[in-house]
Amino acid sequence: MRMRLGYIVLLLFLTGCTKTDTDVIIKESSTVLDESWKVSSMFKNDNFILLGEQGKIGFIYDDNEVVRFYPGKKQKYMWHFWAETPQETQNLFGKKVKIIGVSKKTGEKVNVFEGSIGIPNTAIKDNDKVGRMPSMMILPSKGLWRLEAYVEEKLFGSVVVEVH
Repeated sequence: MRMRLGYIVLLLFLTGCTKTDTDVIIKESSTVLDESWKVSSMFKNDNFILLGEQGKIGFIYDDNEVVRFYPGKKQKYMWHFWAETPQETQNLFGKKVKIIGVSKKTGEKVNVFEGSIGIPNTAIKDNDKVGRMPSMMILPSKGLWRLEAYVEEKLFGSVVVEVH
């Protein structure tokens, strides 16, 4: 009887230690994400400083105390989207956008904002070369967060921010 119980415990232990396809997928995707857990770069566009990836995605942000992310504090940010060509960028206008926040520390995912890329104001010169979307965003806890922007349910890009 003791021997059987020992085999059962050993079998349960070994079963818990084996890799499944799901474990490999999670591990591989975590590794990819871990390499990019660095606060995104700031860059200048026209008269604004943005945080994100120049020529792809970002939002107006200059890292001063007024615009920084703080846990539970709702802030207004203007997102900017650029596609490969001006025509593709214009095709973004009116498209639905969903911003999902992912915490590096806990892996928690939160729905940060949903909206759509606005139609450009033709009274402003060259306004049709970038898609813009105003947002009100709030993140629940301190640490690094990846803001994943999905345009029409497809990942468009992401911005990593620090919540102070």
